[in-house]
Amino acid sequence: MNNNTNSDHEPISNDDPKAPLLPIHGIHDDQTAATSTSLIMSLATPNTAFILLGPLLCLVICLCVKFENGLSSSRNMLAILAWMFAWWMTEAVPMPITSMSPLFLFPVFGIASADSVAKSYMDDVISLVLGSFILALAVEHYNIHKRLALNITLVFCGDPVNPPLLLLGICGTTAFVSMWMHNVAAAVMMMPVATGILQRLPTTPTSVQNDAVYNFCRAVVLGVIYSAAIGGMSTLTGTGVNLILVGMWKSYFPEADPISFNTWFFFGFPLALLMFFSLWGILCVLYCKRGSGRVLGNYLDKAHLKRELELLGPMSFAEKMVLLVFSGLIVLWMTRNLTDDLPGWGALFKGKAGDGTASVLMATLLFIIPNKRQKGEKLMDWNKCKKLPWNVVLLLGAGFAIADGVRTSGLADVLSKALDFLESAPFWAIAPAVGLISGVITEFTSNNATTTLLVPLLIQIAKTMKLHPLLLMVPGAIGAQFAFLLPTGTPSNIVGFTTGHIEIKDMFKTGLPLKIVGIIVLSILMPTLGAYVFGTDRPVLYPLSWRS
Repeated sequence: MNNNTNSDHEPISNDDPKAPLLPIHGIHDDQTAATSTSLIMSLATPNTAFILLGPLLCLVICLCVKFENGLSSSRNMLAILAWMFAWWMTEAVPMPITSMSPLFLFPVFGIASADSVAKSYMDDVISLVLGSFILALAVEHYNIHKRLALNITLVFCGDPVNPPLLLLGICGTTAFVSMWMHNVAAAVMMMPVATGILQRLPTTPTSVQNDAVYNFCRAVVLGVIYSAAIGGMSTLTGTGVNLILVGMWKSYFPEADPISFNTWFFFGFPLALLMFFSLWGILCVLYCKRGSGRVLGNYLDKAHLKRELELLGPMSFAEKMVLLVFSGLIVLWMTRNLTDDLPGWGALFKGKAGDGTASVLMATLLFIIPNKRQKGEKLMDWNKCKKLPWNVVLLLGAGFAIADGVRTSGLADVLSKALDFLESAPFWAIAPAVGLISGVITEFTSNNATTTLLVPLLIQIAKTMKLHPLLLMVPGAIGAQFAFLLPTGTPSNIVGFTTGHIEIKDMFKTGLPLKIVGIIVLSILMPTLGAYVFGTDRPVLYPLSWRS
């Protein structure tokens, strides 16, 4: 008889290497019948209907939709999108599993080969995320996030506790960090800080009191992910989208004045500032109800916070080294590409090194530097990395695979024809129309992919309308950063979603008004401040190949 099996049929611990993968039970006939009945009942649940919804939508599109370009691949790609997003929206199948579906759907439907799809699941951005997450785990392991969380809480907590002020401190810190580093990295860095504050709070809404706390937890997580996106809009280094825009402007219009760091900041910072305070107002209205400060005061007493901070003691050597490595990574991110006159360190490697290169390099140092706690022990070891969120990696890979599929299948060309109406739009409606279109597309593809696909088309439309290209290019690029509705819209959203504090309905509830505010602000600033900063009221010289 197997010693690992007890009379009560308790599950076998997975920690025992000799234990079977599945528990061994003496299943009697009545248990078999009960299991069969349970299986039949489970097939009749609403979840099964949602599972079938994806393939059904795919089948309907394949049978009924036909595009003018005559390419079956475009239709098939649309069918795959319908299948995947049906599963993502209903969560009929776990998100990470849905994220792997391109690995079999793309080859089966003739979109791409198995090898090319698999390569989408590991690129420089994913390397950046992996390295950043390892650094974040180190921050969490040495309670650095707790120390930072306590300091932020003490500064912004107030006495008595003022939830809007505390929320402002958390969101403001995240936005500032995101100005100087990648949005994803900023969200990864600040989310442990935010959850460090939330760990002091009960998260189950079992009463009216706990419901106020639960709402505040949601506000904090939403504030971090959206503040990371908004902060990144204000500087060229804040997000890859801004760099893509600047690169395309230089490539398409080499004779025009380049968009410098300062040029973008003079436009991006006021835009981000208006959106930031709009976000704060939305979160306060939706989640910081009257009397919530009194409730939170039961868990965030300043005297207790000070004592807890004192108990952490002075910073250890390990904490200082982790912070040094993290700071070094930020410096590397900021200095990889500077200006044409002063190239960054990336020029030493002929542009072959990326942000992911720096991220993985600095994460590797954590496995080399000793922590000076025990002899031979390093700052990190692989056992501490078991909590790496591979579901995030799979979601990112799915986003990149979809972006490649939309482009290579010809679906991007089909979708671009829907923008022809912009040629007849009045001048005042151009910025909001472009921002809205870009903001919708970016919910289904990555921000970078949306910008890469949309901006060249907008340049052509600007030429036809005899307008300055930046009048369309800038709203298109900034609108691509309004990915506020779906977890898959941007990696920062995924970082917040995986905390378990928010659901998709929370993102819609907050993200929709924020997206509307963003489009309104963009519509006001583009023809006013944009005209002054970018000179959109002056003529631009089109490339020779574009002139008629």
